[in-house]
Amino acid sequence: MENEKSFNLFDFGLKKAGKIQIYDENSLDSDGNIIPFETQMAIVSHFLHTQGTNFEDPFKEKGTYFSRFWADWVRGKPKEVYIDEGMLSETSLEMFLFKDVYNAPFQPIKKPKFTFIDLFAGIGGFRMALQNLGGKCVFSSEWDAQAQRTYFANYGEYPFGDITLESTKQYIPDNFDILCAGFPCQAFSLAGKRLGFAETRGTLFFDVAEILRRKQPKALFLENVKGLAIHDKGKTLKTILNTLDEVGYVVPEPQIINAMYFGVPQHRERIYIVGFRKDLGIAPEDFTYPEQKEVTTHWIDVRESEPVPSKYYLSTTYVNTLINHKKRHEAKGHGFGYAIISDDGVANAIVVGGMGRERNIVIDKRQTDMTPTTRIKGEYNRDGWRRMTPREWGALQGYPVYDTGNGKPVFVIPVADASAYKQFGNSVAVPAIQATAEQILKTLKKRK
Repeated sequence: MENEKSFNLFDFGLKKAGKIQIYDENSLDSDGNIIPFETQMAIVSHFLHTQGTNFEDPFKEKGTYFSRFWADWVRGKPKEVYIDEGMLSETSLEMFLFKDVYNAPFQPIKKPKFTFIDLFAGIGGFRMALQNLGGKCVFSSEWDAQAQRTYFANYGEYPFGDITLESTKQYIPDNFDILCAGFPCQAFSLAGKRLGFAETRGTLFFDVAEILRRKQPKALFLENVKGLAIHDKGKTLKTILNTLDEVGYVVPEPQIINAMYFGVPQHRERIYIVGFRKDLGIAPEDFTYPEQKEVTTHWIDVRESEPVPSKYYLSTTYVNTLINHKKRHEAKGHGFGYAIISDDGVANAIVVGGMGRERNIVIDKRQTDMTPTTRIKGEYNRDGWRRMTPREWGALQGYPVYDTGNGKPVFVIPVADASAYKQFGNSVAVPAIQATAEQILKTLKKRK
């Protein structure tokens, strides 16, 4: 390399992973298959963040090996230059291969108060919330490649992939405190027959339940769409609760939590499920969800401080389409159609797809240069109608996406707008998660 200090191995690997594979006979998994470069990245980044702790064991052997092997491959120098008694030098690695691990804005807690794992991690909403409370993430998993990219850019940790695979589950450490999962709402086709552990097989919730059964953390914290409460006339939720009981957890009555009562101006209702390991002696009534009091922020509080580019403004053709579409539904007595959020209002739930943007149109007349920068039909409207930006969606979910000048880290958005909308739309609302997690910790603290 002409300039070794500027070389970034993970960045190089992500760009080239589809074209090259760095491996030898020690780069095989237990089934004899080559461990993909993305999984090698997950192993190494987890190892670097857990080395010297009680949680390094699942990553230590392969993490140490891959680190040595990559260093040799890049520099062409002998391994003994880098490794001393199995421990990696954080300083030298930061300056050489792993700058993006150690320089990510939201680093793991050095002296954590508790530990957790982050399943179906998305872009790390659970992680952001629990790190804010002093927790350390010791394992993360997310299958979407673009979400993995955003997660890595912000936390310096590349999530493992498909959690349904045993080859992924084998890397989950023992003795962590809390399992967190915003698991997808997948249909429970057998729900309502026997209401037991076996019924969850074939669903992604089964993998959560199986990990709970094996690892037995002190507590669990699950999030899902509001509709889970009434899915299949309540049978799906009943199956989930019955399964959690069967694998060893006391579960207080799940609750619908609205994010707009926790400091973000977004009407976002989600079901939260909390549980505690039975041998801790915690009764359902020992836990209370955070109180939902009042709305304290409004749309104007999270709007971008500077005028946004013209590409976020709607074309005249699109505006007319939205108006006519709404008129047709109003004539039929329906409430479907676009919605304009006032400056002192609260946004509707941001969701993936066009409706998530069309139900959250804002009026912003600050931009005066309406020169088209993308292909549109007609011209940009002059009434200030625009969609929210991805960064504004991030703010609606409680991510620190703006530089406030106080030296605190800012959430990185390394992906294109389309992916960013999807990632924030699928995310949990960080402040609501944090308020609930704080209640979990208080309950555990009472039991020491």
